[in-house]
Amino acid sequence: MNAQEGGEPSLLTPRILFPFLLVSLIWGSTWLVIKDQISDVPPSWSVSYRFIIASAAMFVLVGIKRLPVRLGRKGQFWAILIGIVQFSFNFNFVYNAERFITSGLVAVLFALLMVPNAILGRIFLGQRLNRAFLAGSAIAAVGIALLFWHEYKSSPATITDVLLGVTLAVGGILSASVANVMQALPRLKSYPILTLLAWAMFWGAAINILVSWITVGPPVIEMRAAYLGGIVYLAIVGSVITFPLYFTLLREIGAGKAAYSSVLVPVVAMILSTLFEGYVWTALSAAGAILAMAGLLVALWARKRKID
Repeated sequence: MNAQEGGEPSLLTPRILFPFLLVSLIWGSTWLVIKDQISDVPPSWSVSYRFIIASAAMFVLVGIKRLPVRLGRKGQFWAILIGIVQFSFNFNFVYNAERFITSGLVAVLFALLMVPNAILGRIFLGQRLNRAFLAGSAIAAVGIALLFWHEYKSSPATITDVLLGVTLAVGGILSASVANVMQALPRLKSYPILTLLAWAMFWGAAINILVSWITVGPPVIEMRAAYLGGIVYLAIVGSVITFPLYFTLLREIGAGKAAYSSVLVPVVAMILSTLFEGYVWTALSAAGAILAMAGLLVALWARKRKID
């Protein structure tokens, strides 16, 4: 069943297309900003600052919209879980991954989010896997392997550093996938998106602060303008603007179609990485990127036809 037959809006509907493109473009840019956050400040504290600001701004937005602030016990349970996997584990893995590999490659690795999404969706949501989706995922995996090999050959980092960066990125992917599957549960649709996100970001920030204080000590901050501006950009533009839009897309057009952003995001990220990080394209990396994007398009097309 396609979206139109099921009464769901088309991806090309203006009210769907605009937030879809906006989310994709913003998230494509955040990878480069995150790279600049990797400085003398421990990554866990940078993540903490981001979601302290994001949570406060989200609660202000809840007040402006006059939405209920309370979630109840069950709602807080889900907010805590989302806060742990989405706004703590996920982002700590990502920030640390960018200490070892380029932001563009981390973004491309994140494009494989569809694979654990499909597996967990099959287990917890009863969504079917089909041959076309599996074939597309395999093609994408080959592309990622080529990009990984290019990264190893061109990077001054040791194979250990590159493997560590990829491992951390995979940890972020798995954390984000768990959060995506939770967001797809019908029971969560009864909670206002902004309220749920405000509390999830609050709990994520609280957990990040606790973990940071235990593992790396008291707060550390860099007064460099680019660092402070990056925190604000990631908190407001990269979180407060994008997550409500993405949650709305998930509820309106389904996780399959919303995940098309995972194809556009790494393209934007790698272009920016080329412009600002000196990422050098070769025949190997270009072939890897093309295969990765082609495989993801096949997988997403299959999911659109068979699941959405």
